[in-house]
Amino acid sequence: MADVEDIQPIVCDNGTGMVKNAGWICRDDAPRDVFPSVIGVPKYTGVMVGMGQKDAYIGDEAQSKRGMLVIKYPIDMASSNNWDDMEKILAPHVLQLRVAPDENRDPVLLTEAPLNPKANREKMTQIMFENFSVPAMYVNIQAVLSSFASGRTTAEREIVRDLKEKLGYVALDYEQEMENARSSSALEKSYELPDGQVITIGSERFRCAEVLFEPSFLGMELPGVHKTIYSSIMKSDVDIRKDLYSNIVLSGGSTMFPGIADRMGKEINALAPTSMKIKVVAPPERKYSVWIGGSILASLSTFQQMWITKSEYEDSGPAIVHRKCF
Repeated sequence: MADVEDIQPIVCDNGTGMVKNAGWICRDDAPRDVFPSVIGVPKYTGVMVGMGQKDAYIGDEAQSKRGMLVIKYPIDMASSNNWDDMEKILAPHVLQLRVAPDENRDPVLLTEAPLNPKANREKMTQIMFENFSVPAMYVNIQAVLSSFASGRTTAEREIVRDLKEKLGYVALDYEQEMENARSSSALEKSYELPDGQVITIGSERFRCAEVLFEPSFLGMELPGVHKTIYSSIMKSDVDIRKDLYSNIVLSGGSTMFPGIADRMGKEINALAPTSMKIKVVAPPERKYSVWIGGSILASLSTFQQMWITKSEYEDSGPAIVHRKCF
């Protein structure tokens, strides 16, 4: 690989809804390239001929033509479920971010879900080296990278996502908020659908986010996120619990709900020992915290020896990712 000063990594955070990319991380403090992680293929052959029909449309272009396309999301819970589509999504964006594409000198840092299967890691490694010809790459868990940063059909899915982002919030007291919604229309907001129809959203504004704390609302027998956090802390060494309780960091798109930090603090306080000081950190940039963490990690001089190089891949094959990426 080139000297550390010459290395210009590409950090690629593959989210279920959006992919965040950027090149030369020392110059960027936010993703340079953010686009929907979707791919669309024409529903009917020849319908879009006059529009220069393609075999597949990626990201924003797919969204703009979604009425004429079959839309697919190849990333599910931050793990790929269709590698061919995933490669089509990443290829133009990874390639265009290269500072010197002909020299193939830009390493790529990819993110992954905590329970990403080993086979997926190996496939990612294979695609990066064999199809994208990167000189080096690394894979890291999204939650770990977040900590660095803090030191159906597409039409339906996109409408729901837009509703969530514009109108959703987390209630500090769910039962009280339900009572307020029943007795007053003050919480109601209007939303115009793509076809011009206007709908009114009331208690749904906070009920949608409540499933983070009460998965049973969706028929799921799982603990809420606050109980999962509490359980994780209590399973840690007793000597570090105080530090963990005072450093609960929110990251990712679904933590952008207004009110989530206050609610999380309230719920953890109710579970934790009274002697513990609870602090929930909700950085304003937390929607991109995984990417920011990756850019910080990749810029460290001590990290440069951790890249998986092309020669290591050729010697050991895709399984090298398990030895070098923890």
